[in-house]
Amino acid sequence: MKITFVIPVYNERETLEPLVEGITEHVAPHEHRILFVDDGSTDGSYEAMQALRERFGTVEIIRLRGNFGKSAALAAGFAHADGDLVFTMDSDLQDEPKEIPRFLEKLDEGYDVVCGWKAVRHDPIHKTVPSRIYNGFVSWLFDVPLHDVNCGFKVFRLEVVKRIQVYGEMHRLIPVIAHSMNYRVAEIPVEHHRRQYGKSKYGFERFSRGALDVLTMWFLSRYRHAPGHFFGKLGGVQFLVGGIALFAGLVEWVRGETQTSGVIMVTGGVILCATGALTVSLGLLAELVLRHFVRIDPKFYEAEPGQ
Repeated sequence: MKITFVIPVYNERETLEPLVEGITEHVAPHEHRILFVDDGSTDGSYEAMQALRERFGTVEIIRLRGNFGKSAALAAGFAHADGDLVFTMDSDLQDEPKEIPRFLEKLDEGYDVVCGWKAVRHDPIHKTVPSRIYNGFVSWLFDVPLHDVNCGFKVFRLEVVKRIQVYGEMHRLIPVIAHSMNYRVAEIPVEHHRRQYGKSKYGFERFSRGALDVLTMWFLSRYRHAPGHFFGKLGGVQFLVGGIALFAGLVEWVRGETQTSGVIMVTGGVILCATGALTVSLGLLAELVLRHFVRIDPKFYEAEPGQ
């Protein structure tokens, strides 16, 4: 079995050597590659990776032109991954390489994706509380039976990462995407360590971007191949409410009871009807673009032989 480790790196120079040593120790006897993706590091991480490449024949490096974020780094790594399985790990050494055999055992039970679950998490409260809220909401919204969708420690069958497009902050939702494609997803509790070197890249801006990506994923998972259904429903509701308001306003206006409220309702009704019509038109335009400019590959739905 051949395993590729895809590890994004951004300013984690001190952790790289023990990380490689831990992976090398615990992945045996499987053939493997350790694919570091340097996401614009400025602290000497790239030079440390070069030194490790000289020591370990399994280490390879992809260097991005700047700091594009974790999703871009993972996408670059996935594009170069090969073999049978792909592990993703954070480079900060908070993930424990000794867990690798347990991931492989769980995968052998018939799963396509196995995620780590930091049941006991050693992070500041400003990270743990939003993370729990985020994970709980995502699990409920997409009906994915995971406690920690955001954990970076995961293993995939190669076909999964080759079929998934990762962009924006979508790396957080890779298990959700896989689940929506009917891949079998599971999780195992993993040991989590306190950060010893460097500093966390987490911040409110990343949390807000992640929340917007949840909204995007919700839309794509339900209306990816029929956006007109979503915009048609939304536009229909707007048009219906606008029509009711317009009718009620005209009635009040004709009766002459309250001229001001009648004008307000008529004006609001016209605006809602107009925006409803525009929303429906947007859905029709999206359908036109999808049908004529986007090719839907039938192989997207196919299972691999033997599944």
